[in-house]
Amino acid sequence: MDCKDLSSMIKENGIVGAGGAGFPTYMKIDERAQIILLNCAECEPLLKLHRQLLEKYAQEILETFQLVADTVGAEQAIVGIKGEYKDTVAALNRCIHRFPKVSLQLLDSVYPMGDEVVLIYEATGRVVRPGGLPIEEGIAVFNVETMYNIYRALKKNKPVTDKLVTIVGEVESPVTIRVPLGTALQTCVEFAGGATTADPVFLVGGPMMGNIKGADSPVTKTTNAVLVLPKEHSLIQKKNQNPAIGLKRAASACCQCQACTDLCPRHALGHPIEPHKFMRAAANRDFRDANPFVNTFFCSSCGLCELYSCPQGLAPRSLMAEYKTGLRKAGLKPPADVLPTPVRESREYRKAPEERLEARLGLSAYDREAPIEDEVKKVNVVVIPLSQHIGAPAEPVVSVGDAVERGQIIAAAAKRLSVPIHASVSGKVTKVGGGEITLTVS
Repeated sequence: MDCKDLSSMIKENGIVGAGGAGFPTYMKIDERAQIILLNCAECEPLLKLHRQLLEKYAQEILETFQLVADTVGAEQAIVGIKGEYKDTVAALNRCIHRFPKVSLQLLDSVYPMGDEVVLIYEATGRVVRPGGLPIEEGIAVFNVETMYNIYRALKKNKPVTDKLVTIVGEVESPVTIRVPLGTALQTCVEFAGGATTADPVFLVGGPMMGNIKGADSPVTKTTNAVLVLPKEHSLIQKKNQNPAIGLKRAASACCQCQACTDLCPRHALGHPIEPHKFMRAAANRDFRDANPFVNTFFCSSCGLCELYSCPQGLAPRSLMAEYKTGLRKAGLKPPADVLPTPVRESREYRKAPEERLEARLGLSAYDREAPIEDEVKKVNVVVIPLSQHIGAPAEPVVSVGDAVERGQIIAAAAKRLSVPIHASVSGKVTKVGGGEITLTVS
């Protein structure tokens, strides 16, 4: 199999990054890749699915990882995994000798280790330029579930029709379940025994970078976790904060201690992101120097500055996100000629331990076992978004009343960067429109 064939197979099966923004995976099959990385760092606290999946299917995933490395001609295939995932590390060590290109890189339990720019430095010593792509450094990064989806497509001819999701927090029985794409979040929580708090709030994606979503919101190809919390939890209050109020608080309370900048993971790698300077300029409406605003393009939105670092409880990440969105709407793009300064010597002493982060977020009590249940759950209705990835939305090829089979293409890839969408259940098309397709099980 050559790169073209592998890339085509990945695209046809609708495989995208199973987390984060959902970058179409076929674009990562690139002969410039000297090193490929498997990300098993569980970037967000409380997430468990990647270590669980890798432990259960170590042989299959490493076999596919080796195949991808051979196909693109990579010299190394490195599994980046936190050393504390002892059961998964043991499972890997039992079969890794069969795959000569594959090696393990044990990582510290710090946040945000799963950020690909941080992971690349930890595993290879290479620094991706600000705003750059890993392939510029000869590296391609895949997460564990993405690699498993490639395995299923290659060996079992299965497109992406379902998703593993960890359900934790205020639920009766925390669990990692496999559900059809388009399953409502409320249904997922019911599979975990239901919520144990009145008026639960669903935080999707993780406590740091996740977003609050409604109970009827659907699971997509990038949904990794649903964290159920009481509406009065401090994290929910923080997520619901009005940016305008946050800016006024910054004007009155920011003492320019620089903790947000000193503990910023991207700043530590030499990227020109300095939250404290942005806070000073934004709070005082000082636009004489545009750099603090333009440099918001280089923020990874990890949230460490506002949920861990700031002693005043201010919100640099949220405010920078607002400004970054405004710049993009105005047609501005990040500068392409910015190079990183040398990695700061203080970096090793300014990492955020995950255990301490969980405690500061008020989440320690929710760090419980969430065993994996890998059989696909049965649901009656799914609402499948046509945009579950970076790039152009898929285009419907079915109409209301059509009968479809699970795995059938219901929306074709657009001509631009895009992937197709497949039916996640067998049934009847009951709605097409509004950027989604609804299927009802017969």
